[in-house]
Amino acid sequence: MTLDQLKPDLTATVTHLTTTGANRRRLMDLGLLPGTRVEVEMISPLGDPVAYRVRGAVIALRRKQAREIEIAVAQEEKTHAD
Repeated sequence: MTLDQLKPDLTATVTHLTTTGANRRRLMDLGLLPGTRVEVEMISPLGDPVAYRVRGAVIALRRKQAREIEIAVAQEEKTHAD
């Protein structure tokens, strides 16, 4: 599964980056390393880009970029404190 397929209310763990070169370095600089937890924070009105929460920061990625990040879903739902 790739990051562009992650649904809101799910949390995933990065397993692999399929891109190379400068694109790979940029994703790694943003904190997207294997083992990192990531979740959908917000989807733009037209669906691209999507904001993700990564290591306490919010980053926006285009779907094309998110397709280069392989993930494993970590849990079914986020826990909300009400």
